[in-house]
Amino acid sequence: MRDRDRGGRPAVTEERIVRTAIAIADAEGIDALSMRRIATEMGSGTTSLYRHVTSKDELIELMVDAVFGEVPRPEAAGDWRARLTASARVLRGALLRHPWLVQQMSRRPALGPNVLDQSDHALGVVASVTDDATRANLVVSAVNTYVLGSAATELAELEAQRGTGMTEEEWQQSVGEYVRQVVESGRYPHFSWRVLESGEPDDETRFEFGLTCLLNGVATALAEGAPNDS
Repeated sequence: MRDRDRGGRPAVTEERIVRTAIAIADAEGIDALSMRRIATEMGSGTTSLYRHVTSKDELIELMVDAVFGEVPRPEAAGDWRARLTASARVLRGALLRHPWLVQQMSRRPALGPNVLDQSDHALGVVASVTDDATRANLVVSAVNTYVLGSAATELAELEAQRGTGMTEEEWQQSVGEYVRQVVESGRYPHFSWRVLESGEPDDETRFEFGLTCLLNGVATALAEGAPNDS
């Protein structure tokens, strides 16, 4: 395949279309995507894109799969918990680098080769400790759901900062007087306890704590038997 067309411009290829689309979505969100916008960024005609990608839905599927192709597969070291922990961490990293991916993964699953490869790997890890396909699927689903939710919370805070122009610390200062009045009212003792005595763990600490709790529960569930066992 030629790298450039006859005019000396980079050739229009599926890979180049997908990479351009990912760059736009990373910077501006998935709603900023259109074939016309991508063509403009590439310096090509819109019609030429449709020779490679037939629709926006297909394009997004290709984008998701391309991102998963960049997600490193953790080395097969340690027990199943260590391997699932490593997988969860790299997935979180991909979601934070590509904020639009959270919304897409919350819908029906993509079925591109890279997505399937990652799913197959995760199921293989769980299969090392259970031969029940339903349980294995539930474990992988639980981990993915936790990572998606955790990343969505982090990204929501970043979006709030962009929308308000205030960091979390600045926002806390802006509501400080109100929170002080709430604490002094004595009506919400547990909330006040949290405000007065709780630390402020960072996102990494929150993620790791939640993941540890989840995998502790998974370990208990696997030891107890299949979901329908009595």
